[in-house]
This record gives sequence, C-alpha cells and structure tokens, in this order.
Amino acid sequence: MSYWKYFKENDIIDVVAPGYPSLPRDVDGSREFLLKWKLQPRIPKGLIKPHFLHANDDEQRFAFLQAAVQAKDSNVIWCLRGGYGSNRLVPMLAKLKKPKEPKLLIGLSDITSLHTFVTQEWGWKSLHAPILDRFGRKLISPKHEKEMHDILFGKQDTVEFKKLKPLNEAARKVKNLKSTITGGNLTVLQSTLGTPWQLTTRKSLLFVEDIGERGYRIDRIFEQFRQAGLFKQCHGMILGDFVGGEEPSTGKDNFKLVFKRWAQDLDIPLFQGLESGHAAVQRPVPFNTPCVLNVEEGRGHLTIQTGGRK
Repeated sequence: MSYWKYFKENDIIDVVAPGYPSLPRDVDGSREFLLKWKLQPRIPKGLIKPHFLHANDDEQRFAFLQAAVQAKDSNVIWCLRGGYGSNRLVPMLAKLKKPKEPKLLIGLSDITSLHTFVTQEWGWKSLHAPILDRFGRKLISPKHEKEMHDILFGKQDTVEFKKLKPLNEAARKVKNLKSTITGGNLTVLQSTLGTPWQLTTRKSLLFVEDIGERGYRIDRIFEQFRQAGLFKQCHGMILGDFVGGEEPSTGKDNFKLVFKRWAQDLDIPLFQGLESGHAAVQRPVPFNTPCVLNVEEGRGHLTIQTGGRK
C-alpha cells in the first residue's frame, strides 16, 4: 500500500503553483504559516511570474512540479492556489516515471486534475484539502486548522462526516458500505472525460463540489457522466458544497431541484452535506483510502482513513 508519511517538525514542504498565481503577500503568509507549524517551506524563486492566465507558463509550472515530485528530501507537495491550469500539465506529468516513493499531494478545486492523475496512474493516496494560501490568508478557523494539523502529523488516522443527508431510497438503505473516495471539483472532473486520464469511478464513492455553476450546467455534467457510464461503475455519489450559480431571473440557485431530479433518476445512493469545496468550511477528504459509509437514524455517517503512516 502506498501510504504517505506523517509530518514531522522540520520536514520540507514543496510548494507548487500549477494553476492561478497568488499575491506576493499571500505567498509570504503561506510561508509564515508553514514556519508556525515548524515546517520548512520550499517555495522556489521565480515560482510566480506574470502570465495572462496562469502563475507561470506551462513549461515553468511543470518544471517546478516535476522538481517537487522527484525531490528525494521531501514527502509533501502542497499547492499554493487552484484556479485553472493543472490539466495542461498532466500530459507532461504522464511522461515521468512513477516515483519509487509516494508523496502526499494537497489541494482542491483545479488541483482535482492532479489528484485524479496521481491516484489513478501512480496509486498514491492524496488529500482534497485547502490550498496553502488559504492558510496563508488566515481564512481557516482554529478548529479546522487543528483538524488538518492532527491529520497531517498523525494524531488522528480517520476523518468523519456524521451529518450526510440521504437523498434517495438507495441511500437510506445503506448499511456498512466499504469503499474509497474519488472525485473533487465537478467541472474539472468533466474535463478529464475523453482523455487518457479520464476519471475512473469503479468501486468508489464519487464526491463532487463546485462554485459558480448554475443548475443547468450541473445537470448537464451529471447527464454526461451518466452517458459516459460513470454512475454505473460507482458505489454512490456524495455532494459537497455547491456555491454561487444563482439564476439571473431570480437571484437564487436551483440546486435543490437539480439534486432532487437526480436522486429520483439514479439507482445508486445519493447523499448531500459533505463539508468540502469552496464554502467557508473546507474539511479534508482523503482520496484513494478505505472508507465506510452507513446510515444511522436517518443520517449518513462516513469514516475515511487518512492514508498516512509513520
């Protein structure tokens, strides 16, 4: 099993920027945050340079990512920001030889492209969790910063979500479902379809979240997933946070109606309420690690192993 190694004081943390740039003050804040945790941030000089879309051009962003992947003195790759750009690096990443030792990849949103690649192609376990500059900007509450610290430093070996709402009969009947979690940002997952690195949902629970997408767009992606056979393969689907996406005519979203439709359409269990995505609370979700889901007193209870070891 390709477990990642628990953090220790003075560990080197390789910081990469595969998508959008962070502001200089947020890079500084991220460095200070890692130092507060008594870690050694490795933020390469020239990591961020002016570009019309990304933190740097493709070749440079990939060079920094490759260096982090292949560094023998570190076990962690923490993404500075999401945005857009990671999927442009995947074809280059695919040309690398699989590293002998697994590393822990941390990030969310655009980083979904990298999560999908490293979990499916290299068998790594990764962590869908806040990007580094969110800690650098002090947007994480003390409670959730502690949870992240306890997971990374090995003080807890599972993450629990106790208030998932079953949305259909298949979900209400779930008892002791053993699986793994895959997924991430819905729009980014859609971008994997038809590529050599297409999302695989076989024998997994599919977790999805998004920001700024209106109801019809979410419905369209779900329909594409159905036609691509992703729902036939998976154990069920869990909805994280969906924010933004208000309808111009009403100023309100219609997510509830979309999710109700799919709860009726799907034969697989559909749950809602996993606290992860682009909302204020972004709890960590381990990917490609064992998990157990059951329903107790009308609520889904999900326990996920972190995938870390000493």
